[in-house]
Amino acid sequence: MVKKLSATSLLLLCVFSGLFAQGIIQSRQYPQNFFRYPLDLSPVTAGTFGELRPNHFHSGLDFKTNQTTGYPVHAAADGYVSRLRVEYGGFGHAIYITHPNGYTTVYGHIEKFSPEMERLIRDTQYKKQNFEVDFKLQPRVVQVCQGDIIALSGNAGASEGPHLHFEIRDTKTEETINPQLFGLTIPDKIPPTIYAIGIYRLGSEPFSEQTPRQFLGVSGANGHYHLTKPQVINVSGQTGFGITANDVTSASPNHNGIYSVEEKVDGKTVYTFTIERFAFDQTHAINAYIDYPEFLRTRRFVQKCFIPPGSKITLYPQSVNRGVINFNDDALHEVQYIVKDVAGNTSTLNISVKSTPETGTAHLSNGAGTLFRYNQVNQFSNAKVKVIVPQGNLYDDINFTYAMLPQRPGTYSAVHRIHNRYTTINDTYELWIKPDSTIGKYTNKAVILNTDGVCENTTYEDGYLKAKPRTFGDYFVKVDTVAPVIMPINIKNGAILKKARGIFCRISDNLSGVKSFSAKIDGVWVLMIRDYKTKILTYNFDGLSPGKHQFELIVTDNKDNTTRFTAGFIR
Repeated sequence: MVKKLSATSLLLLCVFSGLFAQGIIQSRQYPQNFFRYPLDLSPVTAGTFGELRPNHFHSGLDFKTNQTTGYPVHAAADGYVSRLRVEYGGFGHAIYITHPNGYTTVYGHIEKFSPEMERLIRDTQYKKQNFEVDFKLQPRVVQVCQGDIIALSGNAGASEGPHLHFEIRDTKTEETINPQLFGLTIPDKIPPTIYAIGIYRLGSEPFSEQTPRQFLGVSGANGHYHLTKPQVINVSGQTGFGITANDVTSASPNHNGIYSVEEKVDGKTVYTFTIERFAFDQTHAINAYIDYPEFLRTRRFVQKCFIPPGSKITLYPQSVNRGVINFNDDALHEVQYIVKDVAGNTSTLNISVKSTPETGTAHLSNGAGTLFRYNQVNQFSNAKVKVIVPQGNLYDDINFTYAMLPQRPGTYSAVHRIHNRYTTINDTYELWIKPDSTIGKYTNKAVILNTDGVCENTTYEDGYLKAKPRTFGDYFVKVDTVAPVIMPINIKNGAILKKARGIFCRISDNLSGVKSFSAKIDGVWVLMIRDYKTKILTYNFDGLSPGKHQFELIVTDNKDNTTRFTAGFIR
């Protein structure tokens, strides 16, 4: 039968029932009519807060800009610019404004900063002789009023098209919060869409890629959904459920994330998920929230309605027994999904399950491999490899497995299968690999990489190559002695660039990745802007005098292999 609710659980249910009366679940109220929209365009989003993305929850609202750049970006409220950032990927160019009410707004992927901020950034870039800069400012350096134009919208960094990424963060904790809870709403009268459900027959085992799972299609519209093929689902023992759902707004056909999922069994809430706010050190835990093995296999997001014991994210305001239901009473039970968007539009789905007594399954400790506990430090080692997983990095107990696979040509170790790629972890772990003796003098050029081509930052110490990967999988050792490639686009020795607006080069590296680049004209460092999408470096002729000049570009990878390009040109 369904596990009985404790007094504490009943209290939680009462608290959250009160919050449901307001339409959506919130842990607190946020100031209304304080922030304005950052653009003067009608609010239309390409991405919503908390939307499911590969390896992270989306941390803000992506406001559409009519597929173009250059729209004025306004300060959402009075405050001061507390941080400026220029990076190769990520937000590209970003502004952080701290406000007197305890919140900070963030504006990402912008094309151009205001002249005052542009000057501060350029001064810092030249002082540090680096394109990438990230620095904080004191309150009186750049003050802004609500509505001031602080930038022009753009497409910088790791964006997939022109838009403005906008966040509201708690200044003290740096948690990011759903901006629509502050009244910056997007027109929406359309309830979420439910596509499928999942049933996970957990038994006495932790969830893994081997967990028996069943997916059933769902049909319906306008908030009312049902199984495409009506049936009573047989369940037994410890069982978890999942759901595939998304949302669209009235302003855009983009498929966005939902706000909350509530699961009820026989009318009692046993699980609640809500995307109200989260900390950035929790965002990788999306892989514990979703059915990660299913995502790797099909790229489909199935949102599990049960919580791994090692999860620390703040997106589960309430659950009973972590959402795991013990069905063992030979009875019929009703399971209900309640899915909402942040506007309060609601979709529901009811299914019937037939409970039968559990027949029993083998306990985890009896399985193959080495038992790793989620709540302690775990280690595995042999003559060739060592693995150290810090406490708190596993979301659940696992039977850690290891295998040594055949060595690949041109490598300096066997392929070491470190458990499997289907088991997600919260942060990095230590991986030590002993390279072959044939590596000789190249230990300082050696890297650990996996069979997906991901190269880890690697050091050599005490006979081992050491790295800190974020995923389990197949790893081996390779040597990087190849320098980066510089491909001049419009510059060569003797080039006449009188009508050109700048100098353009494309740079790349075949293995460890570009670590740094430095350009000089006539021996003086100059700023080259690196574009994430095109991989092109650009030097804009900012006041360069006419005549003959000497250009030099040096590019270094993460194993200190260096390429130097020089050319004389006429401006």
